[in-house]
Amino acid sequence: MRKTAAYLAAMTASAAELLVACLAEQECSRVFTVPGESFLPVLDALHGHPAIETVTCRQEGGAAFMACADGAVTGRPGVAFVTRGPGATNASIGVHVAFQDSQPLILFVGDVARGMRGREGFQEIDFPAFFAPVAKWATRIDEAERIPEFVARAYATAISGRPGPVVLALPEDMLSDPAGEAAPRPYVHRPAQAPCPDALTALRAMLADAAAPVAIVGGAGWDTKARTYFQMFAERLGVPVATAFRRQDAIAPSSPVYAGNLGYGPNPKLVERIKAADLILAVGARLGEATTDGYTLVTPDHPGQLLVHVHPDPNELNRVYRADLAICSDMAEFAESALMWDDGSIISFDCGAEAHREWLEWATPGSDGTKLDLAACLAAARAKLPADAVICNGAGNFSGWWHRYWPYAGWPSQLAPTSGAMGYGLPAAIAAKLRLPERCVVAVAGDGDFLMNGQELATAAQYGLDLIVIVIDNGSYGTIRMHQEREFPGRVSATDLANPDFAALARAFGGWAARFETADQFAAALDEALGRTGIRMLHCVSDIERLNAAGTTVTALRARR
Repeated sequence: MRKTAAYLAAMTASAAELLVACLAEQECSRVFTVPGESFLPVLDALHGHPAIETVTCRQEGGAAFMACADGAVTGRPGVAFVTRGPGATNASIGVHVAFQDSQPLILFVGDVARGMRGREGFQEIDFPAFFAPVAKWATRIDEAERIPEFVARAYATAISGRPGPVVLALPEDMLSDPAGEAAPRPYVHRPAQAPCPDALTALRAMLADAAAPVAIVGGAGWDTKARTYFQMFAERLGVPVATAFRRQDAIAPSSPVYAGNLGYGPNPKLVERIKAADLILAVGARLGEATTDGYTLVTPDHPGQLLVHVHPDPNELNRVYRADLAICSDMAEFAESALMWDDGSIISFDCGAEAHREWLEWATPGSDGTKLDLAACLAAARAKLPADAVICNGAGNFSGWWHRYWPYAGWPSQLAPTSGAMGYGLPAAIAAKLRLPERCVVAVAGDGDFLMNGQELATAAQYGLDLIVIVIDNGSYGTIRMHQEREFPGRVSATDLANPDFAALARAFGGWAARFETADQFAAALDEALGRTGIRMLHCVSDIERLNAAGTTVTALRARR
């Protein structure tokens, strides 16, 4: 164990000081919080800490989203501290996103004093029970001397197998207890299990027998190493590679075998390719509802298709999808082993190059003829923004334009919730910019989506962050309006929005902003934004007729009924 100053100080520390020392031992360098009286000793222990920056947020949902995104960027748990009751319930959305997105997160919740428990004290909630359905582990630390054990286990749980969230409740009286001789445990590493050699032999044999294989990649534990080695493996064989929903940075778009993304609004030619495949190689992907179009693109029993499913968590294999070959392995270890494995056979396909040509055609922006032509806006963004820009978004039809036309060339370059949570984009962009200050970071949001966590502009301003924020405003919850028009045409209910002047809002936080209604004005505003620093907002005003959705309008939807 490294005898750090934090370690030595812990020998006579309070429980709160020991907790912070344990975080420092795990190389936690940043925590996100909305302060609360239930964990004041922790805030005091964090005061001026040389290794850990405390980021003050404006709502616990925003803080939890920031921690979730931080975990997605680093591969280590993002950390948030919130208070009991309202604070914890606000933050629960971030726990749910981390769970469904397989991202490491640790949420610390200030709790009622131990002697108050069970009386429905002020803001009391049974947190282990409350968070159990959406966390890998939720518990309470009642004894100061067990803090090192719980923190180390929290890190191990959050990063192992299928990564995910852990919630630790902290009784406020416990935090002032003496720590005694308890000391931080050593840094916790993610287990890196290599694939079984026999499984690789079986995989090679299945590929040798295949005529039309397709890989679907991205998800739990994916990182730069997995991206690099799997791309090399797929290119060597010529296998088309599709990315799972909102995992588009899992392979470089410049790869000659990249076939595009699955999820909402995929390339119809890619859909047909998946359906016609005789072998599906799913690496890291859970094959969830969005990726598989409601479990129909690839069905759980996939008759007529062989499925090789590679995942780091044995509990995920054969849970929903029947696997013809299940390989439990770390993603990077699998990718490297697959690339290095050579049994002397020559396996080669030409379908990867064909699939890539189809994606290039699909992903080249054209024109839809509307006043605010979002395809033309994306063409301008591609021409002006850095290729490795980090694009952060929440949920809504507006995101489909970016999914289709933005290349997501860097790693990481896509921070977007597979759970479909609104309000994620701006907090994620803040976390990304703090972690990757040299990268261009862009938050993209619809009008309804933005106002879920628009208050975090204050956090961006407080920490002097350089962010581009694009708000696409059609005065509606556009995605829900689209479904409404499909099911109940002409009967608009609860989806109209009365919005503020978003540009004025950005200026109120000290930012620069432009409001416009055409693609040409977007291109000019983006030019000016790139010449400035700080918060820069592009307020794009569009027509509800467009629904901000590629390929459909209100008129077209009503005509189908």
